[in-house]
Amino acid sequence: MSEKEDIHVEETAKNMTNGGNAAFHNYINDFAHIEDPLERRRLALQKIDEASFGWYHVRAIMVAGVGFFTDSYDIFAINLGVAMMTYVFWKEGQIPSSTETLLKVSTSVGTVIGQFGFGILADVLGRKKIYGLELIVMISACIMQCVIGSSPAVNFAALLTFFRIVMGIGIGGDYPLSSIITSEFSTTKWRGAIMSAVFANQAFGQVAAGIVALVLVEGYKDDLKAAKSGSTCGPSCKKALDQMWRILIGMGCVPGCIALYFRLTIPESPRYSLDMELKAAEGVTDATKFVPGLNGQDDIERLQSNPTAVVATTQEHPYGESSGASESPVRVDVPTEHTPPKASFKDFCHHFGQWKYGKILFGTAFTWFCLDVAVYGLNLNTAVILNAIGYSGKGSVYQKLHDTAVGNLILICGGSLPGYWFTVFTVDIIGRKPIQLFGFFILTVMFCLIGFDYYNLSGKDLLGLYIICEFFQNFGPNTTTFLIPGEVFPTRYRSTAHGISAGCGKIGAIIAQTALGTLINHGCKKNNKPQNCWLNHVMEIFALFMLLGFLTALLIPETKRMTLEEVSEKYHDEVDPSKYRSSHVQNSTNSDTSSSTVEQV
Repeated sequence: MSEKEDIHVEETAKNMTNGGNAAFHNYINDFAHIEDPLERRRLALQKIDEASFGWYHVRAIMVAGVGFFTDSYDIFAINLGVAMMTYVFWKEGQIPSSTETLLKVSTSVGTVIGQFGFGILADVLGRKKIYGLELIVMISACIMQCVIGSSPAVNFAALLTFFRIVMGIGIGGDYPLSSIITSEFSTTKWRGAIMSAVFANQAFGQVAAGIVALVLVEGYKDDLKAAKSGSTCGPSCKKALDQMWRILIGMGCVPGCIALYFRLTIPESPRYSLDMELKAAEGVTDATKFVPGLNGQDDIERLQSNPTAVVATTQEHPYGESSGASESPVRVDVPTEHTPPKASFKDFCHHFGQWKYGKILFGTAFTWFCLDVAVYGLNLNTAVILNAIGYSGKGSVYQKLHDTAVGNLILICGGSLPGYWFTVFTVDIIGRKPIQLFGFFILTVMFCLIGFDYYNLSGKDLLGLYIICEFFQNFGPNTTTFLIPGEVFPTRYRSTAHGISAGCGKIGAIIAQTALGTLINHGCKKNNKPQNCWLNHVMEIFALFMLLGFLTALLIPETKRMTLEEVSEKYHDEVDPSKYRSSHVQNSTNSDTSSSTVEQV
């Protein structure tokens, strides 16, 4: 092998990056032999954006979707699990309402922390270094929940709440990471469908939790049938229920364990690696490889101190090496001038402090906030809906648990599941913004109908409205509020902005659960009215939030069938450095051709 070939092999090895192709393909290594970092970037991103949908994308959907499967499985499972553990840890199966709310809200509190924290870390440290860590947190917390018990020294509810907060941190971290990683590895044509399919794993998680709960109830049927109420649930009944809720919660970590290897071995996102790791000093050093004449230390120091300096070049070799022939000089800016600004808190505040950029972040954050308020609004009506379809959970302990599991499965399959997949199949055709706006509009109308005409609606009427709300919640803002923040922000702040948006959503859910939800009994005892007498007015409040979500969604731009670089250029005024490099190579070639023609004449 010649000396020149040895040098080329060394340069190729230097440009190789870690990470296999098990779930996410390492596009950077496909072009590691290209010494020009901007040309390498252009070719890698072009291959990602123009790839046809295939098995590779299906694998990526499954690996990224595991977090959302676990998320929804756990939230659904804890609702059923609380119904089981109340007979074990509280007298006569009556859990205090404050304790029940605490257990259910604790996950959301942890989720907010995880969304903000992991969102920032993924932009500071990189996607690869963080991805998988949040899944480890989820798996560990899930296992710990299954082995805790009551003790004279430690309150069971307090301990369970602690581990649910920890689990929520892992779940929260999965929101920005899975979104932006999927976005940055997806083909442009079907990016919306791929990201929506990742999020749609929530529906499968809910269905799985319902099926596991139903299997457990049937498996322990003989131990449960004898207990007609909490007071008659004897030792064998309590033992069965104690085992059931632990198995139910613990099964949630199985998919995560399977997917953990694939997450830990992903390559770094090409967009992060090539945008964020292309520091100015490295860019100048790389420039010496493809800008002939920039060989002296004085030139390098001059460019480091003044990145906009202009240098003379000679004719370029296809891989950036000088041909040695001195041609007419071509004046070019060093490529580091076109790299994005270095991410920092100051730059973040400066960038989003400008209304034309800040309104996008406000739009994604506030629409998610409004949407999650509505999610809890639907949950307030679940008991009424289950009663309307005959699955209100009356009778023995067995019958209550059986009806609760079956009834919730019916509601999920009736509204949520088809709603998710309608979005998957249409979002790249209709667009993100129309689906989000129409979803908020329908939810506004539906909540108004429920609120203003609540006492004139029959159980069947409420069932129909509930299913319509569930459908257009998921074929609408529930999916698009997750999707849009993963596309509409520049690479250096994509994860942070997504985490902020998602965190605002969970804050909305917490407020709805702890504040707005308690209003359903406002003034009921004082005025000798039945329980939930103020539920209709609470629905009217939720309708107002849906209207605010609709108006705020007008601030969000459309990103359908646009590359992430085109989005950043159009909505954040960022120049794509690879386009600059491509244009420079063309201009350089044209100039060289012109020079040769003049010499011949």
